[in-house]
Amino acid sequence: MPFALKKRDLLLIGVAILILAFLWQAPPESTSRVPYDDTHRQYYDIVKAEGKKAAEKFCEECHNPQEIPFPEGHPGKYRCLFCHKMERP
Repeated sequence: MPFALKKRDLLLIGVAILILAFLWQAPPESTSRVPYDDTHRQYYDIVKAEGKKAAEKFCEECHNPQEIPFPEGHPGKYRCLFCHKMERP
């Protein structure tokens, strides 16, 4: 018996194509990553050992209005690694 597409099959395929087209239009990632350099390397170890929240406690030591200020409109602190992903060492 040959395979015949029914109306619901075509509808499902159409919805899937719409979802894929929507996801394809997503903007590229624009948030900078946490560099894997001498300054930040120690925090990679903390993330591996204790998790992101443990490492985020130290971000404000350097990233503050006196040393490295946040750009205007930057979201609240203490959730740095929610947006700023770690580079792969």
